[in-house]
Amino acid sequence: MLNPSLPWLLGAAWPRWLADGIDRERGSFFEALALDGSGCTAGFRRLRVAARQIFVFSAAHRHGVPGAAEAVRIGLRFLEAHAAQADGGYAWRFDLDHRVIDATRDLYDHAFVLLALSSATSVVPAAELRPRAEALLAWITQEFAHASGGFVESLPPALPRRQNPHMHLLEAALAAHEAFGGSNFLAAARTLADLFQGRIFDDATGSIPEFFDEDWKPERRGRVFLVEPGHHCEWAWLLDWYQRLAGADARLQSISERLMDFVDRYGIGPNLHLVDVLGSDGSVIEAGARLWPQTEWLRAEHLRANPDPARLAMAVRSLATLLRPDGLWHERRAADGTLWQGPAPASSLYHLTGAILFTEQTPP
Repeated sequence: MLNPSLPWLLGAAWPRWLADGIDRERGSFFEALALDGSGCTAGFRRLRVAARQIFVFSAAHRHGVPGAAEAVRIGLRFLEAHAAQADGGYAWRFDLDHRVIDATRDLYDHAFVLLALSSATSVVPAAELRPRAEALLAWITQEFAHASGGFVESLPPALPRRQNPHMHLLEAALAAHEAFGGSNFLAAARTLADLFQGRIFDDATGSIPEFFDEDWKPERRGRVFLVEPGHHCEWAWLLDWYQRLAGADARLQSISERLMDFVDRYGIGPNLHLVDVLGSDGSVIEAGARLWPQTEWLRAEHLRANPDPARLAMAVRSLATLLRPDGLWHERRAADGTLWQGPAPASSLYHLTGAILFTEQTPP
């Protein structure tokens, strides 16, 4: 069983994706790598993969990995030359030759472009990237604004509304504040934190609905709404990060504790992994375990004021059993324990990189 730690990133994951995960001929990134070594069969490219791989290889460069800086530059060139559009936004999907095949402006993916620009300051001077980041934040704030607070899902707008893009926009705003300074990025983070506690968090259940209507009313299946424990863990560390930058907030701290209490009571399945989807009453909707919730569970366990060694070991094992020595991973585990043998998505390396580096910096 592999330890989800920095040596695995340095010795296996980052080198593997630098070697096989970059389409150097066209100047972009592959969507996934097959576990049998046959490469990538996807016939499209996504904006979020380019943005997330910039984040990943920026981190690799900070840790001295050869070739990581050039990978970051490949990603930045893709954003500027192919993804950026004349209106100030970014297209959503591309064919393998970088022609736009879906020009939707997606809020979730725009959040990751802002994160990418902030992360790339490990390679490119912040002064060069700051204007692009500031322009993007201003564009998001203006073009995606929703009358009921927060932002629309996409342009053109779509339903349901989700908490998830708002969560990642908070992450990007915090990263941008650390990378570029000034007050605008932290002000954006404050607006999102206020939105979270005022409209997104459900005080009655101590949980986070995934889907909403136009007026932030949770979408329900019968009497319950859907909850993803992995997002509880993500919000917990983001709220902690926000408070470290903006100042302690007793209510936000209380909400974070309630989110993790919900995870403790309902989120851990019989195979000792974090399950994918619950009802707001704690009922299990989807009992399998994707990789990304395990990464966020590990990060959240390291954040607790008084970490439980047994629960921390549980989170470590749940993630470790999905990792492979070749730098790839099994993207999900079925409820019966069966490991999925499909390709390892490039987008999940963002979760692995973030969580492992966080645990290295935040000993229990």
